[in-house]
Amino acid sequence: MSTHKSGTPHKPDTVITHAGRHPQDNNGFVNPPVIHASTVLHPSIADMHGHKSRYAYGRMGTPTSEALEEAITALEGAAGTVLAPSGLAAIGVALQSCLSAGDHLLVADSIYGPSRRLCNTVLARFGVETTYYDPTIGAGIADLFRDNTRAVFTEAPGSLTFEMQDIPAIAEVAHARGALVLLDNTWATPLYFDAIGHGVDLSIQAATKYIVGHSDVMIGTVAASEAALPALKATHLALGLHVGPDDVYLALRGLRTMSVRLRQHEVSALAIAKWLEGRPEVARVLYPPLESDPGHAIWKRDFTGACGLMGVVLNPYSQEAVEAMVDGMELFGIGASWGGFESLVIVPQLEGIRTATEWKAEGPLIRFHVGLEDKDDLMADLDAGFERLRNT
Repeated sequence: MSTHKSGTPHKPDTVITHAGRHPQDNNGFVNPPVIHASTVLHPSIADMHGHKSRYAYGRMGTPTSEALEEAITALEGAAGTVLAPSGLAAIGVALQSCLSAGDHLLVADSIYGPSRRLCNTVLARFGVETTYYDPTIGAGIADLFRDNTRAVFTEAPGSLTFEMQDIPAIAEVAHARGALVLLDNTWATPLYFDAIGHGVDLSIQAATKYIVGHSDVMIGTVAASEAALPALKATHLALGLHVGPDDVYLALRGLRTMSVRLRQHEVSALAIAKWLEGRPEVARVLYPPLESDPGHAIWKRDFTGACGLMGVVLNPYSQEAVEAMVDGMELFGIGASWGGFESLVIVPQLEGIRTATEWKAEGPLIRFHVGLEDKDDLMADLDAGFERLRNT
């Protein structure tokens, strides 16, 4: 349900509320049924062999999984969607759908760490060569293309260090050379960045984060353009990827409130980011909505909002002082994920994970996820942390 009866598109808040729901087909119940299934019975051998039944086997789809796929497809403006057991699994199936032995892959140097490990281990073992590039390269990525370059894997903003990428410029170069563009769009979600509309062929989300929103489910999604969908679906089927119905249901439930949650994440995060910019302990804040951020112009041009994830570069302080600051936090839990209702903090270890660029900073880097707590309480927690930082 993505358009009015007149044919005009519904707005995103309406799409996430209604997409994938068909109460008239479910005895009037608002939410789709949660179907636990493996075996599907067919009325006859002819029906089974002729693939006449809508469903063939639980792993290949049920009304429950189709509801989430339909909703994500509508929200992404895509041709179709597949589900995976985690965000990383979604990245894996997306990459495998467009790469073969002997192919060359371009990957942003600021990519999510486990994605890099996948490229350097599994893909390398199967004969795919990866070249990492400066995420700020834009159209200059043309110089890195080879005759066998089949895909460009992007992430905007970059994981941990929040570099923005000029996705339309990269897509124009890639498509002119017959390559596909993949994007990890978890930070912005389709609500705040229209990946398919900006030239992306495979839009990937760790739905674990903002779609689920409650830190209790692992799930990933890949939404595809018309050109990329057939190979994606074939690869997904061949790999046997499947998400359990209870996790799909929780993702559907989280999706319905994602827009209101994201708005609150953004309001609080922007207020805290501006407050952090004025702190004497802080060298700079890595958050594209800030005018001071190097990627702000691209963010303002292409994005319609932001989430609660940001980085903070401190002035030079000892490891002991940083640990005193972070370990004593009351409301910011020390945890690797993000996108849930709660605030989180980590101290990333960036040594040795870049090959095309060098991370240079005035002092230690801290990553914060601003949750749904009251922003004044969060700032009080941060203020106390800064006091421990100074006094250690």
